[in-house]
Parts: sequence; C-alpha cells; structure tokens
Amino acid sequence: MSVVKINVLTVPEEMRSELERRFAGRAGLVDSAEGFEGFELLRPVDGTDRYFVYTRWRSEEDFQRWTESQAFQRGHAQAAAEQAGTGHGHGHGHGGPASSGAELWSFEVIQAAEPKQ
Repeated sequence: MSVVKINVLTVPEEMRSELERRFAGRAGLVDSAEGFEGFELLRPVDGTDRYFVYTRWRSEEDFQRWTESQAFQRGHAQAAAEQAGTGHGHGHGHGGPASSGAELWSFEVIQAAEPKQ
C-alpha cells in the first residue's frame, strides 16, 4: 500500500496567508512525479498554529526520488530565495520563513476506504 508523508509546519498567525500564498505559487510542481498519489495543505481551525502538508506516494522509493528531483529542488530554491528576501516582489514584505518549525511524519497506509459510487 501507499506511504504518507506529513510535513507539520508551525506557522505564526501573521504568516498564515504568506505560507498559503507560497504554496499556491508552487502548485503543480509535484503533480507529475512518478508514484505521486495526492497532496493536501491543511489549515488549522481549532486554535493550533500547525499546518499539515499531506502527500501520498506509491512507495518510499518514489517519495525519495521526488526529494532528489529538480522540480523539488526548484520549489525549495524558490522558497529559500523568498526567505532570504530575494524573491523580487514575491515576498510581499515577508522575506523570512513563513514557519517557525517543521517536522516530517511518515506513515504506511494499512487500511483505506473510498466512498461508494
């Protein structure tokens, strides 16, 4: 079965819209990666300051291949440039990191259900 990677980002209230904007600007970079099965950016609604970046992959090897790809490096280089304040207008006044911390959680899918059609 698939593997799930959840990047847990701690995001201060004042940086939420910036984080969302940055992700929107990189939309589509992962979509054609071999073994990629899905992506979701989850916004907290219960008072916490942690966003979840959920991706699902056919295998651990597919995920590792993605992290070594040019598309992955391009997306993260763009984020790094914005963090350094060299995003040439993309930072919208927020040149630093949008999150104050990050963790990567890994899971194997052992059960799944789909809606009946």
